[in-house]
Amino acid sequence: MTVQKFVTYNVLDINGQVLDNEHKLELNVLDNSGNYLIHKDILRHQVQQKQGTGSTKTRSEVRGGGRKPWRQKGTGRARAGSNRSPLWKGGGVIFGPKPKTITFKLNQKERKLALRTLLYNKRNIISVINDLENKVDSPKTKIFSTLCKNCGIGLDKKTLIIVSKKTEALKLSTQNIKNLELILASNLNTFSLLKAKQILLTPQAISDIKEIYCD
Repeated sequence: MTVQKFVTYNVLDINGQVLDNEHKLELNVLDNSGNYLIHKDILRHQVQQKQGTGSTKTRSEVRGGGRKPWRQKGTGRARAGSNRSPLWKGGGVIFGPKPKTITFKLNQKERKLALRTLLYNKRNIISVINDLENKVDSPKTKIFSTLCKNCGIGLDKKTLIIVSKKTEALKLSTQNIKNLELILASNLNTFSLLKAKQILLTPQAISDIKEIYCD
């Protein structure tokens, strides 16, 4: 059963000052813990990362082995029919991996519900910075670091930045920071949310989240 939750965020400017306008995010989340849905979505995400291209050869695919190595009896050695037996070095592999397609199905409604539930659970570590996409107008890491310092955000933790659009200056300013991940609101996923210890949002990204995941 889902219940309606309201999360209100104060919006900061690039100097860390609280602006007058507030942003409210309305989320339909599970009444009880939605951890099982979050777990299923994380599992789906990890399964999709697998290439499934590992391959080994069976004894029928290994080259050679057509001639019997030695006669059946009289040598004192164990009988052998082929030097490509799995018991021999250079032989085939028993029950080895073969190329396969791995899928894990999760309904779209379940995915959205898992994401909303996790977003609500992380509500206390979310900060909203006004017009972040355009305020970083020069591709310099120092400018972004100063902005984070003004807003009381430490870059020694895993930080997730969710924006409506990625500007070239913002991408270049954040790409050298070790613990930081920059994603679009349209690409938001539970795996990135789960890893994050602090989350930065923009008002435009909140609008995109409402439109995409809160329908």
